[in-house]
Amino acid sequence: MKLYVFPVAPNPTRVRLFIAEKRAGGAELPIEEVMVNVREGEQNAPEHRARNPFARLPVLELDDGRYLLESLVIMEYLEELAPEPRLVGATPLERARVRQLERIAEQGVLQVVSRIVHATNSPLGLAPNPELAAHYREQLPGALGYLEGQLADGRPFVAGERPTSADCTLQAAFQFARFGKVEIDPAYEHLARWSDAYRARSEIDGVLLT
Repeated sequence: MKLYVFPVAPNPTRVRLFIAEKRAGGAELPIEEVMVNVREGEQNAPEHRARNPFARLPVLELDDGRYLLESLVIMEYLEELAPEPRLVGATPLERARVRQLERIAEQGVLQVVSRIVHATNSPLGLAPNPELAAHYREQLPGALGYLEGQLADGRPFVAGERPTSADCTLQAAFQFARFGKVEIDPAYEHLARWSDAYRARSEIDGVLLT
């Protein structure tokens, strides 16, 4: 299989973290990473649009030549392909809780941070939009506050004692925030503790850029 990525982009990063966590737990996932340089517009080239007509990343090319286009779909496919270690939960309730936390991290942090970055310091060269950035900055505390409350019990990972897809998504958002100079309020001390500890883990060495 081949995974088409641009390393700093948050959605490819969450999938790359997911794969790193799987491999760290003993899963065999022979996946080759292929760079698509979005700064140079390679996502719009005909060969990439043949993989994904929406010109987005990541894309997972399967061994039979078919493609999976969405990061969450790719993660869930890999979870079924290599169930251990479980990154989406072992029981129906665990899976529901992990998916709930992952969606909060995606919709309330990753997507919001992405919009702030592209409205202030876009790596794609988009024009600054201070009003749009201010609007999304007002949205950010909602999800951050919720996740801070979840981590207040001292758990090492977002969903509990083991890393899950929720950690992958949230750390991808935090990396893009660091890259785009979007400050995560240090008053969220439990999120800061979690982020520092997660980034220091050898299991994900080489995935995060900052």
